[in-house]
Amino acid sequence: MSLPVELWVLALAFVWTVLAAAVQGTVGFGFAVVSVPALSLVDPALAPVPQLLVTLPLTLSMAWRERHAVELSGVGWLLLGRVPGALLGVALLKLADASTLDVVIALVVLSAVAAMSTGRGVPRNGLTEFTAGVTSGAMSLVSSIGGPPIALLYRDAPGPTLRASLAAVFTVGVLITTTSRALAGEITRSDVILGACLLPAMLLGLRLSHAFKGRVEGRPLRIAVLVVASLSAVGLLARALF
Repeated sequence: MSLPVELWVLALAFVWTVLAAAVQGTVGFGFAVVSVPALSLVDPALAPVPQLLVTLPLTLSMAWRERHAVELSGVGWLLLGRVPGALLGVALLKLADASTLDVVIALVVLSAVAAMSTGRGVPRNGLTEFTAGVTSGAMSLVSSIGGPPIALLYRDAPGPTLRASLAAVFTVGVLITTTSRALAGEITRSDVILGACLLPAMLLGLRLSHAFKGRVEGRPLRIAVLVVASLSAVGLLARALF
């Protein structure tokens, strides 16, 4: 079986996927933030679909690992919001090109990070959770990066609650996205091969996160959420430019 990319490219993607999975396993999100923009620049074949295929077992594993901490009411509102969010994403794709949308999303995320860096928090209730779900759904469909709105909303929650609740939402979201792409014929044999090659990297990164997740709690976790969200915006700007 021939590989869809050169061996050195696959080796680089393997290492980068380990890092991305370790970040998400520790902070609660960030896999797509770390992997998709960078790997897209290395070789377009590496992202976003192969990374999407790897994300599903990652989020399932995380939701199961800290299942006792899932906040069911919040997850319900977030998932409810992702439905109109996906429709909004489809409408946005028809109104503007992908690069323009990447820039707009990046600026929105950076504005939210700047506001929350001052110590201002957003109360978690049905309205804010639904709104975060809508925003996340639209961002996920447009850019494959839907974690920042939810993570910023949950940044003051205990680590297990943040990681488990986000993982539950992401699992359903990735299932919907993967199924939609499969039905539309947008998952190729090359995508499946690359996803299978990168699966061990994801498992290794998730395993590494066990050593760090207990140390990133409280203020360090809040800072990590802001940093990873900022990286997502920078990554989107880089993708729009290059």
